[in-house]
Amino acid sequence: MRNFEGKVAVITGAGSGIGRALAVNLAGRGAILALSDVDEAGVAATVELCEAAGARAVGHRLDVADREAVYAHADQVIDQFGQVNVLVNNAGVSLSATVEDMSWDDFEWLFNIDFWGVANGTKAFLPHLIASGEGHIANVSSVFGLMGIPSQSAYNAAKFAVRGFTESLRQEMLIAGHKVGVTCVHPGGIKTNIVVNGRGAGDTPEEIAKAGAQFDKIAVTSPEGAAKAIVRGIRRNAPRVLIGPDARFFDAVPRVIGPRYEDVVGRLGKLGGVADRL
Repeated sequence: MRNFEGKVAVITGAGSGIGRALAVNLAGRGAILALSDVDEAGVAATVELCEAAGARAVGHRLDVADREAVYAHADQVIDQFGQVNVLVNNAGVSLSATVEDMSWDDFEWLFNIDFWGVANGTKAFLPHLIASGEGHIANVSSVFGLMGIPSQSAYNAAKFAVRGFTESLRQEMLIAGHKVGVTCVHPGGIKTNIVVNGRGAGDTPEEIAKAGAQFDKIAVTSPEGAAKAIVRGIRRNAPRVLIGPDARFFDAVPRVIGPRYEDVVGRLGKLGGVADRL
């Protein structure tokens, strides 16, 4: 997909962060945008930014964990625009907790959004992407889909699952001869509200704000920079997009050290704050 002029792009989690930056980027490239988020005000603001850039954009309130709602959203987009060319499953949440302390409610909450949300979106829109004759799916995993980190077991599990799901899907599209490109996106630290809006960052507003500030210090890439990398990956039909120098680090460590990285990180973890240190 060399250009996006007149192409219909569906983006989840478009109310802020990477999703918003990606929507604005594609708006400037002439795409038609179907944007969604659980935050109605946030996605409405993104629609306004896209319209200011001259694009046609429609916002929807959508919980990607709700499978029936995602399928209804796919039908709605087809009714509105007649086709879908690009799908970016971007919506996600965070959870910081050890396996020992993590509640089942929090575990399921994260997995329903971060993995099942991706699977729901892929299954709902895939027939339409195939029918378009020129489609592309970009599923957002994480650097935590490349390497396990203590206190991130649920997030690791979901993001590793996204990676495996997406890599398998790409192969299936090639085997079937469908003209649908597939890319797995692994952002490093991006300056978004994912920590502040997640769970496990703290029990008080002060603790949550502190955790957000600490995350901002190590988040080296802007949402706009991430959006550019994703668009470049889609245009090149790249199997994998690593965003930021920290993403390249996370990709390299298991390759160089192998499974022994787990022991190294475990020992570092005794010093506290290992996820922040990495």
